[in-house]
Amino acid sequence: MPTFDHESAVTVLGLGPMGRALAGAFLDAGLRVTVWNRTPGRDGELVGRGATAAASPAEAVAASALTVVCVVNYDAADAVLRQDAVTDALKGRTVVNLTADTPARARDTAAWADTHGIRYLDGAIMTPTTAIGTPEGVFIYSGPAELYGEHRPVLDTLGGVHTHLGEDVGRAAGYDIALLDIFWTAMSGYAHALAIARAEGITARELLPFAQGIGAILPPLFEEFAGDADDGTYSGELNPITSGASSMAHIVEASESHGIDAGVMRAAEGMARRVIGLGHGADGVTRVTEVLGRARR
Repeated sequence: MPTFDHESAVTVLGLGPMGRALAGAFLDAGLRVTVWNRTPGRDGELVGRGATAAASPAEAVAASALTVVCVVNYDAADAVLRQDAVTDALKGRTVVNLTADTPARARDTAAWADTHGIRYLDGAIMTPTTAIGTPEGVFIYSGPAELYGEHRPVLDTLGGVHTHLGEDVGRAAGYDIALLDIFWTAMSGYAHALAIARAEGITARELLPFAQGIGAILPPLFEEFAGDADDGTYSGELNPITSGASSMAHIVEASESHGIDAGVMRAAEGMARRVIGLGHGADGVTRVTEVLGRARR
């Protein structure tokens, strides 16, 4: 087990399930860990394992050169970090904010940190709590590369794969938002599919092996469509969006015949119909990416 000096000690602000997992991994690595949470009582198990419970967030951040923040959103993070006593205690120290929020909020917080002499990295955790401290963890960061390199030995103790995405401090949040978009639209679609299946007398377990088959189709399609989107080809040779819109309409009809809200699929069909209406009916579904992006121009 490596030995860490005082400069490699770490403070964790936020002891929800993910924050506790982060603090636990740091403890397992032999780090000196200080913890604080807005709601008392979540630090008991960590203190039992050797963590120090701070009486206030200012006391917590003063205990370490590095503070890792993991709370519900940037409103919660700001409510802690922007307290005068905490801001003063953080001057000259580093904050790695692993709180999920938007790229704009990440950039705003970085600007605030710079104004107050606080060194700042933004980041995101792309795996569940059970992956923390294991090779399955996935962490992304953005901000000053030199700062990331300085604290990389401590961050590496969280296990898994760590990737620095660039100097633009909002870049990690951009990746996070895009990846969560995939996850939550997929999970919403799955939940909707289970509702339709149930209405047709099909249990979730009966559907499961076929649903897993659909899931297995996606990775190679992601690879193909990434090329389509970046290269502007939007090929619909094998499956034009007109065909997709037709099947989406069937899903809407079947859903609503059972009184099931079809709002999610109606939105998807609406995007497909918009693409067709603009004269791109022979293209593939990734043409939606280009059409949606027109609002930016």
